[in-house]
Amino acid sequence: MENKRKKVSLLALHLDYGGIERAIVTLANGLCKDYDVEIISIYKLSSEPAFLIDKKVKITYLIESDLPKRVATYKLLLKKGRIIKLLGAIGHDYIIKGKFIALFKDGIQGIGMYRKRRMVMESSVKNCDSDVIISTRDFLNEILAKCGRIDCLKIGWEHNHHNNDQSYINKVVSSSKNLDYLVLVSQELTSFYQEQMTNINSRCQVLYIPNMIPDIPTKSADLTSKHFISVGRLSKEKGYLDLLKMYKQLLAYDNSWKLDIIGDGDERESLEKYLEQNNLTNYVTLHGFKDQKYIKQKMLKSSIYLMSSYTESFGLVLLEAMSNGLPCVAFTSARGALEIIEDNVTGYLITNRDFQMYIDKVKLLMTDDKQRIKMGQNGRRAVRQYTEPIVLKKWYELLERKIK
Repeated sequence: MENKRKKVSLLALHLDYGGIERAIVTLANGLCKDYDVEIISIYKLSSEPAFLIDKKVKITYLIESDLPKRVATYKLLLKKGRIIKLLGAIGHDYIIKGKFIALFKDGIQGIGMYRKRRMVMESSVKNCDSDVIISTRDFLNEILAKCGRIDCLKIGWEHNHHNNDQSYINKVVSSSKNLDYLVLVSQELTSFYQEQMTNINSRCQVLYIPNMIPDIPTKSADLTSKHFISVGRLSKEKGYLDLLKMYKQLLAYDNSWKLDIIGDGDERESLEKYLEQNNLTNYVTLHGFKDQKYIKQKMLKSSIYLMSSYTESFGLVLLEAMSNGLPCVAFTSARGALEIIEDNVTGYLITNRDFQMYIDKVKLLMTDDKQRIKMGQNGRRAVRQYTEPIVLKKWYELLERKIK
């Protein structure tokens, strides 16, 4: 008689654009070859998931509403003062009032939905017949610990760097202490949370499993194109305004190099404003959100990958850049970059967010074709340890463990 395949469920907040969401989809696509895999997503924000999901993966949405997106948009309007700027425009009072009324109404609904999301997820976890359930956020960890069946393997999967925020650290530890395992995506975070769990005598075992890329492309960038590339959410922690300021100086050094930025977010308007004010619109392209095929094509036509993040727990995009043969430059404030980039071997790591040092290192790569090629080749070799077969093996070993 053939053995029954184990069932694995992954708990998600949504399946829209985001680093956590992409990691969830990548893992689900990898596991569905040997397991029955389901993604239980609280919100259905869009008609289709942002990332391509294997047809063998079952998707269960608990709430179908774009309310979280609307509330976020209204908050952004208020935060940026765009509503207030309309005050001087005759006849626009109703628009202003409409926005505030909409925010108030959606805010009230949002409070109700915030409660509802917990209730529906608790019910879903209680009734889940999976052998393994993987949670991906701290409040989902709490629900899993509280409502997961006794005979189910309960795993928390933490993606964010704590950045010495004690409140956040406490949330992660408290929410994970009654799970079987807590998986971290970096060795630094693994060591940190191992100590935290030991300090409270938690039964939860902390393990390191990095994020993964499906494979290493057969083709790599030839590094002759005078294009920089950067991919990520356009938010403050990604430091894109810093990147544009540094690029402006690089352009003064050699104006034949263009910059492609792929991604979207609440900083887009301020970045566009900076480009216009500094006459950079002909040199920098903000592509918006694009799929992986588009990103890969752009990377193959680029020569240097630039990361400007203030914080990164892992930096999956660095693996993608290196797999395409691009040397990478990043600040050490993005802690995840420290485990991926080997300084002076696969790229450059810049300490203390030193803009001038960053610019100088990029200039070296701009002028030294041999160095670019050497670092690119080193990077393609280095990322092998993060490919799907190697990382999935670690997940398989964990999923087959007995409940303690």
